[in-house]
Amino acid sequence: MRADAGGARSCLIVIAAACLSGVVSAATDSRSADLVVTGARIYTATPEHTYAQALAVRDGRIVFVGSNSGAAEWIGPQTKTESLHGELVLPGLIDSHIHATGIVDLDVCDLKSEPKSLAALTEFVRGCIKRYKTPADEWLSVRQWNFSDGNQPDAAHPTLRAALDLASKAVPIQLLGNDGHHGAFNSAALARAMNLKGVQVGLSRATLAKDFATYSKLIGVDAHGEPNGNLNEEARALTGAPNLLVVDLPAVTKVPQKITERLNSVGITGILDPLVTPEIMVVYDELEQGGQLTIRARFAQFYDPDEFRDDHGQVDYQKMVKAASAVRAKYANDPLIRADFVKLFADGVAEGNPYAVPPTLPEVAALRPYLQPIFTKDSQGHLSVTGYVDTDSAICKNVRAHGAKYNEGAFSTAFIKANGFHPAQCAISSGQLQHDRAVEMEFIKQFHLAGFNVHIHAIGDAGVRTAIDAIEAARAADGVSTQHDALAHVQVVNPDDVPRMGRDHLYLACTFSWANFDPEYDMLVVPFFDRVSGRDYAALHPAGGYYERAVYPFKAMKNAGATLVGGSDAPVNTRDPQPFVNIATAVTRQLPGAQPITPAQRISVEDAIDAYTINGARYLYLDDQAGSIETGKSADFIVLDRDIVELAHAGHGVEIAQTHVLKTWFRGVAVYSREP
Repeated sequence: MRADAGGARSCLIVIAAACLSGVVSAATDSRSADLVVTGARIYTATPEHTYAQALAVRDGRIVFVGSNSGAAEWIGPQTKTESLHGELVLPGLIDSHIHATGIVDLDVCDLKSEPKSLAALTEFVRGCIKRYKTPADEWLSVRQWNFSDGNQPDAAHPTLRAALDLASKAVPIQLLGNDGHHGAFNSAALARAMNLKGVQVGLSRATLAKDFATYSKLIGVDAHGEPNGNLNEEARALTGAPNLLVVDLPAVTKVPQKITERLNSVGITGILDPLVTPEIMVVYDELEQGGQLTIRARFAQFYDPDEFRDDHGQVDYQKMVKAASAVRAKYANDPLIRADFVKLFADGVAEGNPYAVPPTLPEVAALRPYLQPIFTKDSQGHLSVTGYVDTDSAICKNVRAHGAKYNEGAFSTAFIKANGFHPAQCAISSGQLQHDRAVEMEFIKQFHLAGFNVHIHAIGDAGVRTAIDAIEAARAADGVSTQHDALAHVQVVNPDDVPRMGRDHLYLACTFSWANFDPEYDMLVVPFFDRVSGRDYAALHPAGGYYERAVYPFKAMKNAGATLVGGSDAPVNTRDPQPFVNIATAVTRQLPGAQPITPAQRISVEDAIDAYTINGARYLYLDDQAGSIETGKSADFIVLDRDIVELAHAGHGVEIAQTHVLKTWFRGVAVYSREP
């Protein structure tokens, strides 16, 4: 690169006799660089994965990448210099799936994903009501509830509802799951549920059978069929509770700069916000107008098809497309913001609830019916699997034939005592898509025809397959296969669908940190897919098991030809976007001190970095500006406190998670510097 840059300069003005346009030394040229960085180990993220020692910046763009001696030619009287000591320099990171308005730390009731028993939850929530002086007629929304770890019941706190009722029976309470999909409510909140006619009828066994029957798979019940407080997905909205997207927006709007400050502090200079509504756009507009938008933002606009149904129940797709097109036009010439993507939920989440009686099955659509495991708890409240219900047995066939009879509380209790499982566990279920398949197919088709890229949340194997089917059908309808269509999360992927991802050149927004062994979490998922016994790694990840073959197959998807991009999904699990935790887990597929999950699906550190740099830039149509350190591109780059490439090559990939950013530049301006 140095020879190319030097050649370009040699054709400017100096040796006119030899070259028509020669050059004086850049050191004396009025157009010398604004910034020169030397002494670095620069990972360029070019296709050849080349390294350089130095770079130079002028007018916010990179004008030189090469050796220290070559960079010296760009230093003039006004040039700022940064002399490093071999620190690793990367392109600015791009998070391709982050809910940025949710990453700000606020003074709110926040569980911070810490696992707590139901008894401990009672005390914590009671403390919040006291601290924030929440009146009886106002909602208390508790953030970052860890739905997958903790939550152990006891005699006094048998359900989430009971635990929250002990905190308050007057204040309506909701726990906001740290995954954005689970929720928990007390009786005061459940009593506010309104049916489709707008009548407040409350959530109860009776209204579940009548008013809210279509939500049955999203609402947990106890042994007597009464709601146990666990409401997921759109069922949460029945109570009228503030939703996750807007609950903190008033507070965030007062300090919007904290969004970009946090992003820049972990090296992020570009994002896709995957669920943008008009309220959220206001925050970005304020940042840009205030000169504080130190990132490039891409919006995946969100339109819920169920909210666009006419009086006959038909989805008005053109109304959605018209609204999205107007937003796209608003930002068409914006230097930092574009709105060329739309978001669709193909499905929900894959976790069941073994603590419930009966255990709640995963809600996402599956390609085969879920198993019905029988769980037991040890003295510490930890779960393990002791057997499975034979749903094809004569007993279960009788239960399904006479469901009303078996729903009686007293009868259920006797049934459990006689058979060792709840009669509701005789149900045969494959979960459900977020919307009817026909709606999802048409949604993708109509937005594709309008020239939008689609960003599809797809967790389960049936959701992933439906999303691919929809993309292929949309491309067949409009004849365009070059749009940057993506699937997000891809937790369970049937091996037959992996080659299709490559043939379709799909982008895959991966939260790499989720690919690890966590027995508490795995107990909520694996037993419903595979027959397991116990709770250790060998039990929860049986060799040859379907889940083991299907879970987060990063390497297989990349090898098939799909493009991996990094997406933290923050504030899911944590408000910290933690890009280096994600990179570490992509490389190791393990947590410190734990066994790796499906190690054959590890990817190289270079592939993980590329997912967060050049691949993300390509996905968001930013690769002409960002994603790699090359001449002509925007000067977006970061300095790290350790060499994550060398750590990975030396077999210490787990240590990458401890990486800190020392400094971040965006468009040639230092926007973050770590205090010594």
